[in-house]
Amino acid sequence: MKTLSRLAVLLLLVTLRCDAQPRYEANWESLDQRPTPEWFLDAKFGIFIHWGVYSVPAWGAPKQYAEWYWQRMANKKPDNVWWQFHKKHFGESFDYMDFAPRFTCELFDADQWADIFARSGAKYIVPTSKHHDGYCLWPNAEASRTWGRPWNSVEIGPKRDLMAEMKAAVEKRGIKFGFYYSLYEWFNPLWTNQATRARYVSEHMFPQFKDVVIRYKPCLIFSDGEWDMPSKDWRSEELLAWLFNESPCKEYVVINDRWGKDCRHKHGGYYTTEYAAGMKDASHPWEESRGMAHSYGYNRAETIDDYKTGREFIMVLCDLVSRGGNFLLDIGPTADGRIPVIMQQRLLEIGDWLKVNGEAIFGTRYAGRSCQWTAGKRPGQQFGEYKVKYNLMEQIGQQAKGEMAVQQAFFTKKPDALYAITPGWPGAKLALHNIKTPANSVVTLLGREGKLKRRIRGNTLEIEVPMLSPDQLPCQHAFTFKVTGAELLPEP
Repeated sequence: MKTLSRLAVLLLLVTLRCDAQPRYEANWESLDQRPTPEWFLDAKFGIFIHWGVYSVPAWGAPKQYAEWYWQRMANKKPDNVWWQFHKKHFGESFDYMDFAPRFTCELFDADQWADIFARSGAKYIVPTSKHHDGYCLWPNAEASRTWGRPWNSVEIGPKRDLMAEMKAAVEKRGIKFGFYYSLYEWFNPLWTNQATRARYVSEHMFPQFKDVVIRYKPCLIFSDGEWDMPSKDWRSEELLAWLFNESPCKEYVVINDRWGKDCRHKHGGYYTTEYAAGMKDASHPWEESRGMAHSYGYNRAETIDDYKTGREFIMVLCDLVSRGGNFLLDIGPTADGRIPVIMQQRLLEIGDWLKVNGEAIFGTRYAGRSCQWTAGKRPGQQFGEYKVKYNLMEQIGQQAKGEMAVQQAFFTKKPDALYAITPGWPGAKLALHNIKTPANSVVTLLGREGKLKRRIRGNTLEIEVPMLSPDQLPCQHAFTFKVTGAELLPEP
């Protein structure tokens, strides 16, 4: 009997373990059953980091990606502005790989970077472990072997494990560490020969991917460069089965949807968009990424007029989160290891806003609709940018006259509250329609003490907004009204 009891307990433990850690088969039907870890759904705001050998020339044609420098300059025609720039400033015989010794990173201070990230409010970072040029920011043997020369940051350039330094610095501050990884490499000898592409996958990409995963145990993997082959040819299903079943980060790693030209918005843990408006709702986890100007990698040719303002990024964040998405905002550090000051300023402005309003962003979920108007038409939208008339002094003056200044709100929710975020000061009264509001609900303005007066008129909630001078405002740009117990109703 004792033996049978022990056997029963053992079987129960095995069953429970299997229930807690299901095994995934190497096919999309099985892999797509894996739920996206909750930490990603809660995080909302992350920082992309495009940094590598391309940060040395740090140049791109207008409104193009500077990190594509090698691929763009390879076309040596007279009308190619990339090649003409390269030939003029570096010479015809200067190869792209010759930039590697100039990628020195002597001013790189991982703790200083991590401090900026923490002050921005970001919950995760995604540096480029390897972009399409194949150069690795960690000591990877495959990179140097297949290229036939040193081609990682420990062997050439800074002579440092940049990935390890970033990971240690951010994790000390409670920020999750992920990375970007390009499946293909433009000019890798195994890749450029069609006959050896299968070898590229098995002898280069597979061991390299496993190496970076095992070393750094990422919370997130942003795969890219997948578009030249279907996922079967990349053997992505096999690789992801290893990731979910065997890897040291199998329990918490999050993946995107870039694992083959057949995958985007069809397979993967979360769907991706870039320099776009994101997805319409939260039917599947998703993330929008974009740079602060037109490029992801640092582009010295971009001017102040190319950079979006802190207010614009805050509006984009509110918009994306209200539709159930995440916002991955990119920075492009310099070759000597600095985050450009304008990028630091934008991050800190977002962080100042999140100190007051983070409750309405982090850990929230899609409330049922993204943006609601009291009157008028929706402001023009392009790539997630809102062209809302915004003059704080004018809006406060309108309130003094009893007029309404802002006529829209972004909604997010938690189990016990609904949040309405107005992109500007709302004036004397904020009316929110199609809302079920319990009689005992409490309305507050985040960043200010005390309850606000409100009136429930059927499915409309009217909020009396306090009269505040500019120096009494809890923050700038957007303001959050918290309504306990409320929920959005379907639009009529």
